[in-house]
Amino acid sequence: MDCLFCKIVSGEIPSKKVYEDESVYAFYDINPQAPVHVVVIPKEHIAACADDINGTNSMVIAKLFEAIPAIASAAGITNGYRIVNNCGDDACQSVKHIHFHVLGGQKLSETMA
Repeated sequence: MDCLFCKIVSGEIPSKKVYEDESVYAFYDINPQAPVHVVVIPKEHIAACADDINGTNSMVIAKLFEAIPAIASAAGITNGYRIVNNCGDDACQSVKHIHFHVLGGQKLSETMA
């Protein structure tokens, strides 16, 4: 499989790791959209985006969300954060490996557009 995030998990492509456990890998985004911008992925390539979450893989997604508070803390986010999943071409999803962006480090805009 020629997946950018799978290559990051395997160490084939370097990343600035924030967090890692048996199921979850988190690293700083190379094109940050906020002062702190972390990408959170499952180590296993289970889905392309939120459209593909189902009964067989939802436990892995739950592990991502269980880890996000520790990831935000490890990244130095202290006063709140936003979690984003870009799903599909119209949302500008660039990597077809389910992932969530954790954005923080300052007061974020109240508008999402």
